[in-house]
Amino acid sequence: MSYRTEKDPLGELQVPSEALYGVQTQRAIHNFPISGIRPHSAFVWGTVLIKRAAAVTHKEHQRLDPRVADAIISAADQILSGMHHDQFVVDIFQAGAGTSHNMNANELLANMANESLGGTRGEYTPVHPNDHVNMSQSTNDVIPTAIALGALRLLPTLYDGLDTLAKELEDKSKSWDHIIKTGRTHLQDATPLRLGQEFGAYAEAIRRDKAIIQAAEMPIRELSVGGTAVGTGLNAEPKYQTRIIEVIRESGALPVKRSENLFYSMQSMSRFANLSGSLRTLSTDLMRIANDFRLLGSGPRTGFAEILLPAIQPGSSIMPGKVNPVLAECMNMICLQISGNDVTISHAAEAGQLQLNVMMPIIGFNLCQSIEILGNGTRSFAEHCVSGLEADERMIKFWLDRNTMLATALAPRIGYARAAEIAKEAVKTGESVPEVARRLTDIQDDELNEALDPAPMTEAGIRSDDS
Repeated sequence: MSYRTEKDPLGELQVPSEALYGVQTQRAIHNFPISGIRPHSAFVWGTVLIKRAAAVTHKEHQRLDPRVADAIISAADQILSGMHHDQFVVDIFQAGAGTSHNMNANELLANMANESLGGTRGEYTPVHPNDHVNMSQSTNDVIPTAIALGALRLLPTLYDGLDTLAKELEDKSKSWDHIIKTGRTHLQDATPLRLGQEFGAYAEAIRRDKAIIQAAEMPIRELSVGGTAVGTGLNAEPKYQTRIIEVIRESGALPVKRSENLFYSMQSMSRFANLSGSLRTLSTDLMRIANDFRLLGSGPRTGFAEILLPAIQPGSSIMPGKVNPVLAECMNMICLQISGNDVTISHAAEAGQLQLNVMMPIIGFNLCQSIEILGNGTRSFAEHCVSGLEADERMIKFWLDRNTMLATALAPRIGYARAAEIAKEAVKTGESVPEVARRLTDIQDDELNEALDPAPMTEAGIRSDDS
């Protein structure tokens, strides 16, 4: 490998000749060989969008030579289109606040711009990483803005996934509304409900969770760019602070606006913690739904077996014919990751001090990862699991016929104590509730059949002689 020599305030350092980044990025590579995990692509996109918007704004305000500005804009456009993401090489566990990531972007854009103008990689003329690419910016306002932009870029995919999942659950709810099944509380038999009601509740949970996330999104739209180092906007003219937001909104097609208080937006990461918390709320419901699927689909001969999960891949390397609930298990793992990410984001958000939170790189990565895997996971769960579910009506009826909690419907007629006696006797003898009721009460068959008809039990009301 060949190298070039670059210099920064700490001295000279060799940088690989083919690298588009520069000396400060190279120092970060040496200093932080921690995880091998590089910044999330949405976070990279957000960072470069800021650099592009700054160059556009400075060109309009005549602070940047048009040739320099256009070269930076062209370089940014290449990265925004997906090129050169391999040149963002700084580990997510890095110098506090994300200075190394910010300089990685500055050096990359400067080198690309210089080469397009006939300059030499690593010499930073006529385009300098700090003086031109980073003009009117600080790591301290760029990084929280990049986190926000990355999240806003990813959220529509999550919303699409949630809509798809909710619709599939609603479709099952409608098509299965005629199927009466055993309810279960404490994992013990309970009074009947309809399978459609069960799945309708799942759909409602997803819809409500989406609304919670959308509410948490609103503060994310307020950007801190323009606050520079501590929120005062030093070295950034006031008209820049307004115009760069407009350029970001137009070029990124994002519903953003300037923060009403730049000091707050740079000090506090609570809006990101709040959004992460809403994702964890969603993951709590998704974990519960996935677990229900695993229970309801357990078997197929020795479990509940009330629903049949689609067989999408073999389930065992040793047991022939075994099929596992792999999409539900995948969703479980996603939800566990969301939980861990949220704990990290929460603690990182509270670790801020005075005018800056130096834990922003890990907040940005975890938040973007959480949104991305939830978006991909919910769509996959909907398309490859929920859409292919089938109800095993034979097994559902089998369990319903043996449900001793049907005796609950007799309580208004004969009292709780006698109804409990009938349920207990049914468990003891293995008889059905109607058989025991006929033996232990004087209720006529037609009245008993009417009282123990499970269909009306799935609606509100009291089953009695007057009903």
